[in-house]
Amino acid sequence: MRPPELRLRAPTPGLLGLPWDRPLSEWVVPEVPLRDIAVGASRHLVKFVDADGLLWAVKDMPPRIAAKEYDVLRRLEEMGLPAVHPAGLVLQPEFETAILVTRYLEGSWQYRRLFMRLPPDQPRHRARLLDAMAGLLVELHRHGVFWGDCSLANTLFSRDGQLLQAWLVDAETSEIHPTLSRGQRRHDLEIMVENVAEGLVDLAERLGLPEEMHQTLIAEAEQVQARYETLWELLHAEPVFGFNDRYRVEGTIRRLNELGFAVDELALRPDAADPSRMRVRVAVGDRRYHAQHLRDLTGLDVGEGQAAILLGDLHAYQAQLCLEAGHDVDESTAARLWVIEVLTPYEQLAHQAVRHAGTPIQAYCDLLEVRWLLSEQAGRDVGTNKALAALAGDVIPTDSAAKMAVAEVPTAPFPVLDPD
Repeated sequence: MRPPELRLRAPTPGLLGLPWDRPLSEWVVPEVPLRDIAVGASRHLVKFVDADGLLWAVKDMPPRIAAKEYDVLRRLEEMGLPAVHPAGLVLQPEFETAILVTRYLEGSWQYRRLFMRLPPDQPRHRARLLDAMAGLLVELHRHGVFWGDCSLANTLFSRDGQLLQAWLVDAETSEIHPTLSRGQRRHDLEIMVENVAEGLVDLAERLGLPEEMHQTLIAEAEQVQARYETLWELLHAEPVFGFNDRYRVEGTIRRLNELGFAVDELALRPDAADPSRMRVRVAVGDRRYHAQHLRDLTGLDVGEGQAAILLGDLHAYQAQLCLEAGHDVDESTAARLWVIEVLTPYEQLAHQAVRHAGTPIQAYCDLLEVRWLLSEQAGRDVGTNKALAALAGDVIPTDSAAKMAVAEVPTAPFPVLDPD
């Protein structure tokens, strides 16, 4: 018998001790600590293993395809792109197969969970999901990644403030190039629109939704293209200004920053068609503008959407400090006090209010949103206690991003599979 060949990036005792010399189809409890986690349709056998206190996804694949996907996922990780992290590749020459190992993405969920737990007459939540899909594809394309099979089934989602973050979980058909042509991008986008529409309609049929709802979902899926193109154009536009209108460049930078993109370099050059005017070219960095600023101030490592909300709360607190002190309070000082006096106690209260679903940081972001929405309705600041009560009782506006917390509540803890 030919032994397996192991490449493990996390050679922990639990992973090393798994039965790599046997086909994945023969991994059963109690010999292997498998976890019961729902997965969507897959071309390959996928199981989840609890080893060393962590969850790992193991997927049975042909060796050549598994090696290619492992290498692509390694590259995506190096580029800092939102994708699952590869943990190992095990070749099994005895069975002419291989097992790809990836880390389970904590706090993530599939689109089906959100759709099945929220009424179908709330399109705002689907819009957030489609925004996340379009944003993910833009990020991949900016880095020369052709996905090839972009679909809801191959994507996981996690909450990020009032937004959703999409994560690539299947890179079997992906390719990485120095850059992508317009044709490659268009083809990938067409695949996404078609697959998203198919995924939404399939779920609608399973849920027994009326036929007219199918057409609504198809129309929403087709909007992914417009969402993608709008974001792509903003990131790659080269506006032309008169030299005396250089102040308009600040507006371009501000729009990019508001979307979370940092500007690595700004170039102003005479326009070839009219040298009296200036062409602006912006080199855009990672989508962590607010997250990096918050981390520099507080040491907190959070999502970009969460950071934008938290910085707004921090700056409101800073303004209050300045008013009370009668003089300016610098941002660094305000940040230290804000973490101690505001964030730390209230994120715990918010987390308790949502019964510990998700993370304390996300719960606090939900609290801030609910407080703002209730205050808008009341025409005055309703205060934190009323917002906490509303959050705990789920008596919040239906379009509120906080409603998506239902997707973070597992049906039950991931159980160990029982022997048949």
